[in-house]
Amino acid sequence: MGRLHTNRHKVSVWRAVWRLGLACTHIVVGLLTILLRFPRLSPEQREIRVQVWSRTMLVRLGIRLQVQGDATLSGPLLLVANHISWLDITSLHAARFCRFVSKADVQAWPVIGALASGVGTLFIQRESRRDAMRVVHHMAERLRAGDVLAVFPEGTTSDGVDLLPFHANLLQAAIAAGVPVQPVALQFIDTHSGERSLAPCYVGDDTLLGSIWRTVRARGITVCIVFGAPQAAQGRERRAWAHALREDVISLRAQAPR
Repeated sequence: MGRLHTNRHKVSVWRAVWRLGLACTHIVVGLLTILLRFPRLSPEQREIRVQVWSRTMLVRLGIRLQVQGDATLSGPLLLVANHISWLDITSLHAARFCRFVSKADVQAWPVIGALASGVGTLFIQRESRRDAMRVVHHMAERLRAGDVLAVFPEGTTSDGVDLLPFHANLLQAAIAAGVPVQPVALQFIDTHSGERSLAPCYVGDDTLLGSIWRTVRARGITVCIVFGAPQAAQGRERRAWAHALREDVISLRAQAPR
């Protein structure tokens, strides 16, 4: 595994500012689409719009998308992925549409909260056990209805070098609904060197603005998404299944191209 870094080669400040401008404009376009167009679109048309918007956002930020493995075309399905960056949701949406389960704080974020709500995000109060159970029941209902949902079972972002333990609570929704779970691995790679890039990380003392600035200053980043095989619980209780899925994601990360 190559040495970790935040991309030694950077674009000019002016190029970075240009990328930020393009990204901000694209966010406004997305918000207007949700407010003005989504009410008249079918669910399938909305999903296509979300995926196209997400792919375009990656291009605006100078990020390439590389997908490996097969994304299951339809639900019901629960995706579980490692969590590195504020870019994870956009990256996964670029690979395939899904509804995310996110912390409730995001709903209050200016603009971003409206975008997240518009694409069907389910919000959860982390500190509330009662709210967590409500979300599990809601997730199970949506899974039975055929939705594709996605969760980050680490519960927070990590640096992408090592995975945090997987929390098992939300897996109960897949067990209750009797639907498969598909492990997914994300990595950000320096496009030129093939080494893992820490530029998009958002962990520890990082600020969101600092992470965004590192990302737009990077000369080239590729987000690699590796889909594993969907699997059933096969009688496993949620904690054992969470541990097995974490090992699967670790194995999938090793398959990401360098």
